[in-house]
Amino acid sequence: MKRRAAVIGLGHQSLEDHLPGLLGSSRAELVAVCDSNPDILRQRQEALQVPGFTRAGELLDALAPDFVVVAVPHHAGREVVQECAARGVHVLKEKPFATSVEEARELTQICQAGQVELMVTLQRRFNPIYTSVAGLLDQIGTPFLIDGQYTFHTDDPGGGWRGDVRQAGGGCIIDMGYHLIDLLLWYFGMPSRVLAEFSTTAVPGGGYDAEDTAVIQLGYDSDLYGSVLLSRWVAPKTERLHVVGTRGSVLLTKGQVQRLDLGGAVVEELTRPHAPASASAAQIDYFCRVLDGERPNTSGPDQHLAHAAFIASCYRSKAAGRYIDPKEML
Repeated sequence: MKRRAAVIGLGHQSLEDHLPGLLGSSRAELVAVCDSNPDILRQRQEALQVPGFTRAGELLDALAPDFVVVAVPHHAGREVVQECAARGVHVLKEKPFATSVEEARELTQICQAGQVELMVTLQRRFNPIYTSVAGLLDQIGTPFLIDGQYTFHTDDPGGGWRGDVRQAGGGCIIDMGYHLIDLLLWYFGMPSRVLAEFSTTAVPGGGYDAEDTAVIQLGYDSDLYGSVLLSRWVAPKTERLHVVGTRGSVLLTKGQVQRLDLGGAVVEELTRPHAPASASAAQIDYFCRVLDGERPNTSGPDQHLAHAAFIASCYRSKAAGRYIDPKEML
């Protein structure tokens, strides 16, 4: 029998990932949707032919789903998770896990008290391109340099709630940067020092205070070091992670990973151009297996306390003008 699932928040991420993922899932079925905007709700409800609600609590009480996909603005996430936990409903939550370390701790306690599973959505972890990187890194000798970049251009980088630090918790670092930060923590663990510079000046007089562009320098006790560029202003759209070692390098881009020799020639590569839709369905199926006790929850609150600490160290570093040890934020 399939798990009964609902989607709370019908923005871009739900339309692009979560709804197609649920419709393609072999272990879950969509039973309802929820959005605070009645017009958006009506449009989606008609297209999907499922009940619609403007309030999460009403959906939960009326249908008691097995789990919900929560894809609401960052500042609204805590309340929705709390409502789910109070009713024993499990949560697949769109990143970020939390807007601060303090909120991350609160959410962890809320989930424990409600005895619910919460898993943060990170589709890249269900894409063979990204899961193969660890094995390739083992073949380039001792890695010592990281060069990461995740950028795209939007004419209004501070538009809506994303431009307001009080609602979003930050700008490109906590939002789009969460994906690249997750890759760093996944492949290399927590760095021992972080130094961040960022700005809100791409649009003069734009009236937003959440950073549109950031450069993060990081270092590990193992002598691995590097930098990451994040921006929702810099064109062209680029997603890459280049790791250089003593015997070669690994170059990860969206849809492709390559292992290069010291001269830059491709030794081996893996491509998967049509992965996103299947990765979303695979993520939902995996969460169902977690709920059935068949798989461990590898993207739960305990793991994402580290993400919150890394992000907090970036913002503290900027304020202090010096390197910060992210582990001090825990």
